[in-house]
Amino acid sequence: MYRHQEERSVEAVCYDHKHIEKVLEIIKSKFPGYFNDFIMLEAGYGVSEQDIQKIAEKLGVQKVKSKKNIDIPKKFKNIIAEASQEFEKDREKYIAIFDQEALEEYEDDPQYFKSTVLKKECPIIHHTLFSTAKELDKYKRDFNISDSNELLTVVSNLFNFAEDYYDNFYKEKAYDKIDCHEGLEISDLDTDDYTVYGVIGGGIKSHMLYKVYPAVFPNRSRDAIWALWYLTDKKTFDCKQDSEFLMIDVDKCITQQNYFYPYELFTFYAHQIYQMLKQKSDENNVYLDSENRYIIVDAFLTFVAAQHEDEISFLKQQIKDGGFGYA
Repeated sequence: MYRHQEERSVEAVCYDHKHIEKVLEIIKSKFPGYFNDFIMLEAGYGVSEQDIQKIAEKLGVQKVKSKKNIDIPKKFKNIIAEASQEFEKDREKYIAIFDQEALEEYEDDPQYFKSTVLKKECPIIHHTLFSTAKELDKYKRDFNISDSNELLTVVSNLFNFAEDYYDNFYKEKAYDKIDCHEGLEISDLDTDDYTVYGVIGGGIKSHMLYKVYPAVFPNRSRDAIWALWYLTDKKTFDCKQDSEFLMIDVDKCITQQNYFYPYELFTFYAHQIYQMLKQKSDENNVYLDSENRYIIVDAFLTFVAAQHEDEISFLKQQIKDGGFGYA
């Protein structure tokens, strides 16, 4: 377990409302450009005009006429449909884990919960454990030595929190009007009651919550944190340790997304980005289902990170054995 703000979370200033306003100001300034590419490229599923021109030049064609009439609503709808389809592929497996009766039954055999349910049936944990990526070796070791009772307790706590939050706190119209991170009332998720250090941290827990309740819990993935770095134009906003979205190990020459980034702050930024996407959808008469609110946010943030894939790979290339993980 780890406690809130231990290790490298973020500096205290990152919770300050004036700091957050500065961060949002930059995100809002960068959003239109990324959104335009998001639509034109259909979140990476399409081909840009620049790519078409490059291909044409290789074939000896000097200039390709661009399409004058871009059907933005159609492209936007295609993105939503594709993102929703991708989201649903393994969702039922997470819903099966977040089942009260099943969780209560596992109390008689917590080792089965660890070795079978989490290791084999939970997609995000299974893929992490069986990945060949060197940076995940530490995660594998931590999982192997983790206490099965603790794992079951934390997952049960996550289930109880999520169910209570969705049933008793979440109200669609009021939720979209929240204008500060405290208003989300999810700071408890950053505490030790909902964390198994090295095994169920911000990335894993958020993915599990997101898959069951995409209306209220965004996916704090590695790509999402990288995306926030680019959406904030790599600015530090007076943070002493560089950007709040990065972890920099000078000795090892490693730069990585801040996998300790507080879920409370991440959710607020995701919440605000959804409002920007919602405004665009309204302008183009495109329907966004609030029950799937964070699916479109995840697609957008994943797209932003993908636009900088080469640079991200370069920054991460020095990762050594025992490096950063996904928890």
